[in-house]
Amino acid sequence: MPNYAVETQNLGKRFGKFEAVKNLNLAVQQGEIFGFLGANGAGKTTAIRMLCGLLLPSSGKGSVAGFDIYKENEKIKQRIGYMSQKFSLYEDLTPAENIEFYGGVYGLQRGTLLQKRAQLLEELGLREQANMTTRSLPLGFKQRLALSCALLHDPPIIFLDEPTGGVDPEARRNFWDLIYHMAEQGKTIFVTTHYMDEAEYCHRVSIMYQGEIIALASPKELKQQHEKASMQEVFIHLVDR
Repeated sequence: MPNYAVETQNLGKRFGKFEAVKNLNLAVQQGEIFGFLGANGAGKTTAIRMLCGLLLPSSGKGSVAGFDIYKENEKIKQRIGYMSQKFSLYEDLTPAENIEFYGGVYGLQRGTLLQKRAQLLEELGLREQANMTTRSLPLGFKQRLALSCALLHDPPIIFLDEPTGGVDPEARRNFWDLIYHMAEQGKTIFVTTHYMDEAEYCHRVSIMYQGEIIALASPKELKQQHEKASMQEVFIHLVDR
């Protein structure tokens, strides 16, 4: 049986009578860029929070990095990086100070932390902004900083929840270059987005609508199956249907 980075069987989440996620079935391979697509309110963030151990499911089964999402969520948190759709770092600290703070949260030794800080600032193109206040940075740079903090403890699986929301097209493209770089290093990237053009960058994508997955394949396969030229057209076709 393959050793999947993320695997779920009929995973669901109910809030009262409202089913936010229904019968979610996924098998995400190690080193894969997996796109979790859907309009705002489709259930993507709820699903991500369950997989990250931040929200207890109502039904079904699931594992992340080989650990059960019901019983071993603390072990899951040690092996994942999570970047929320809302910028959550400290605006009054500098990028270097934010990285140091989160390194302390992850329990990194001082020498390791300083080495990782220098490496990440260089790789993410933030070296010149290292001592500016985070508040003064453009949103694209803030997103890079949030990503760097999620990567500090070198997790094998990274969850990115709407990571490019609100940034300009060039910053989005640059951010996806970073995602490709991480995948080339063997990391599994699980990314949610409502930008259908970003689906083209993923190895495989699922399309979520009203809490359910209505399609799952590679972008090329989905476009061929539905005889459409773009993922935007595929999405509209499936949702209208």
